[in-house]
Amino acid sequence: MRAVIQRVTKASVTVEEKIISKIDRGLLILLGIEGEDTKEDIKWLSRKIANLRIFNDGEGVMNKSLLDVKGNVIVVSQFTLYATTKKGNRPSYSNAARPEIAVPLYEQFVKQLEADIKKAIGTGVFGADMKVELLNDGPVTIIIDTKNKE
Repeated sequence: MRAVIQRVTKASVTVEEKIISKIDRGLLILLGIEGEDTKEDIKWLSRKIANLRIFNDGEGVMNKSLLDVKGNVIVVSQFTLYATTKKGNRPSYSNAARPEIAVPLYEQFVKQLEADIKKAIGTGVFGADMKVELLNDGPVTIIIDTKNKE
């Protein structure tokens, strides 16, 4: 599982000209899923994100977590995070999980993160043409891959 985590002051997801998710202060998470991802990847990544200390404390130091600031979250599925560009100029997405595997894992991740932060989160629509808007705060953007645990 691969996540691009962006600290935002606001973010939204629009599908067919209708805003389906909108948040203020929190995280916009782009989530890529590969075929070998498991429930353990979901649990590890969700806990890591909930506790990641990337929000400023009163002195301007990134010392607070999403839980500490009671931030909001939108999770958007993004198979292109598993693009490989070794051959030619057209990326291959063969490492991304097929929808029959990715959709249940995506939904489980959303439920796990909601449980970990104890609040509902926004989502995109799996497989839809989405327009994602955000105001990156900082900017703070962190990439986490559950296979590397970095």
